[in-house]
Amino acid sequence: MLAEKMAATSAFWFVGASYGATNDQTPRFIENGIWEVHNPTNKESALVNAMRVGDRIAIKAAYVRKHNLPFDAKGQPVSVMGVKAIGTVTCNEQNGYRVGVDWTPVEPVREWFFYTYRPTIWRVLPDDWKAEALIRFAFENKQQDIERFLHFPYWRERYGAADGEKQRFAWTTFFQAVADALLAYRSDRAALVAGLQDIATRVDVLDYLNKDQYADGGQGFVRDICPFTVIGSFNRGITDVNRKQLAGELARMLGVSEPVPASFEGVPLLNNLKSWFFPFENKRSSDHIDKLWDVFAAAIDYPKSDDNPNSTRFVETFDAINGQMGVGWNLTMGLFWIRPWSFATLDGNSRRLIKEKLLADIGTNGPNRRCNAAEYLTLIDTLERRFQEPDYSVHSFPELSQEAWVYQPHDASTQTADDDGDELPEAIAPERTIVPYSVDDIFKDGCFVERSKIERLLERLEKKKNLVLQGPPGTGKTWLAKRLAFALIREQSDSNVRRVQFHPNLSYEDFVRGWRPTGDGKLALVDGVFIEAIHAALRAPDAKFVVVIEEINRGNPAQIFGELLTLLEAGKRTPSEAIELCYPDADGKRRAVHVPENLYVIGTMNVADRSLALVDMALRRRFAFVDLEPRLGDVWRRWVSAQWNMDASLAAAIETRIEALNRTIANDARLGRHFCLGHSYVTPTEALEDGSTRQWFIDVVDTEIRPLLDEYWFDAPEEARKACEQLLRDW
Repeated sequence: MLAEKMAATSAFWFVGASYGATNDQTPRFIENGIWEVHNPTNKESALVNAMRVGDRIAIKAAYVRKHNLPFDAKGQPVSVMGVKAIGTVTCNEQNGYRVGVDWTPVEPVREWFFYTYRPTIWRVLPDDWKAEALIRFAFENKQQDIERFLHFPYWRERYGAADGEKQRFAWTTFFQAVADALLAYRSDRAALVAGLQDIATRVDVLDYLNKDQYADGGQGFVRDICPFTVIGSFNRGITDVNRKQLAGELARMLGVSEPVPASFEGVPLLNNLKSWFFPFENKRSSDHIDKLWDVFAAAIDYPKSDDNPNSTRFVETFDAINGQMGVGWNLTMGLFWIRPWSFATLDGNSRRLIKEKLLADIGTNGPNRRCNAAEYLTLIDTLERRFQEPDYSVHSFPELSQEAWVYQPHDASTQTADDDGDELPEAIAPERTIVPYSVDDIFKDGCFVERSKIERLLERLEKKKNLVLQGPPGTGKTWLAKRLAFALIREQSDSNVRRVQFHPNLSYEDFVRGWRPTGDGKLALVDGVFIEAIHAALRAPDAKFVVVIEEINRGNPAQIFGELLTLLEAGKRTPSEAIELCYPDADGKRRAVHVPENLYVIGTMNVADRSLALVDMALRRRFAFVDLEPRLGDVWRRWVSAQWNMDASLAAAIETRIEALNRTIANDARLGRHFCLGHSYVTPTEALEDGSTRQWFIDVVDTEIRPLLDEYWFDAPEEARKACEQLLRDW
């Protein structure tokens, strides 16, 4: 059985058969009972040597398709992987390039969608539902559950929005269509320039193209142009009205039928003073613009298949123009514009988000301490794999770009240099996209608490300014705290919501202000999370800011807040109540501090943690405390059935069993209702496969509930054993 194989095998292998730049080698591989890779890299050789006798292997061909799909792709191209043959590894001589395989042709080729991989060798481990589904598709002839993929966060943004639901990043279809149409002008740039000159007579935002300095000493409209500068013409610091008008004029000239986008969320903009990707004619090399067209064409071809020539051509063309005058990080912006689902923009804010929040490395071995093509593609591959994690903070390059400007927006009016030392920034902040958030959205996200209680919580937070959600484990305290914060500020914005975890080692110096070592071995006074939030709130009095403190009772709140604990009171949030901190400001001066009215605090507290002391009474006076309880019932059953594909009848049975366990816990004098299990324990975090609900609950009991009950009844292990047996009796 494949299930036993999945448990025992080291990996399943999906491999290409293009054999370098030559034709498809699948027939030869099948006839000779082999698979091999031409001129393998060290990494590829290591993978080949890792193939074991008995491992299952499949020949794949990855490509992109936009039409004739078995689902509505919303006009977007879709990654496809054709399975052409499957087999079993019969021998491996450890030469790093060839293995023996007993092949079975797959006729006709079976097509798999979404979850694909470009490189020649793909080592697939059956460690999540996507990988297991692919393995069963390839080796057990199972059908792909396309709907499950369409509703997974990584693909939902692009393909899965339901009819009538707002599709974010709808601009991507237009941008890709413009890029495809521009490619036709690669060998006819005179016509392209003439078309732009004609548009300039009707739209006055193209004057900046009328300032070229010719090689013969003259001046005037550019006589040659690259595709990135053309697309950049409506992605600059101009008004939204002019932007849409120019985009419409270009679309008509190019014959693009896609409508001009209504919004441009997540699109980085060129600085108006640095909008060309090439220098003046009298300063540029004769092939500079040719090289930009070369990388443009290679980038359009790159996502279409897993052919090595496509990858090689992109690397060569990227590195050929990278770092030349006028070409820096803005090259990645241009690539993002033309294929926004395939390429990352590495403008300054995106780099900051990637490095500081996503903690991904950006190589700097290219010109001027920028990344080269190989490093750029490695970063893209790393991020795409992380995008597929259901709880990752972003799930696509457009979302990453949008989040980058929200994470730390630039003030274009005061910025004079990008963080790589350029004289002028290569990008300016677009208008920040506001994503409204209300109480309705809390329930859309899966809240099981009564609406009236949620509304009361927000009312108490508005008046008291400080709120603690307390309850047993698994009642969704952290989940609800973040969404209450969004509902309070009326938008989904991480820049206005700061999160911090209290723990026994957290100090006043960490949270408020203290001395920290610097890179040169000295000490400097550094503001903590709370002072940073205070300053942000003071700078924007019309906005609301929230600090979410998880496990507020795991630290010593009185010690961590220090003198600011007094200032948390709703009646003391005025400058007249300001007091000096223990430490002065960084410049040595002592300035009184107050907590502004527009800064709120939401804490969470696990009341079942017996290792924690009671909350300080001074803190209790300043916070409103609200109990959260396990929330099973009709709403929960409907949600897990509709959203996560849990079998409806089994959901009812799970509810009955958990409620019986909670009654046992509540009636136990050693425990009580504060130790009841919350609904989060039995709420999946991703869709279940058909027929898997029963095994999923068994796994939850064995790996999550059983250890918790052993801790509850540490002095009566027989009680824990009986409770677990009861959960799974006749299951």
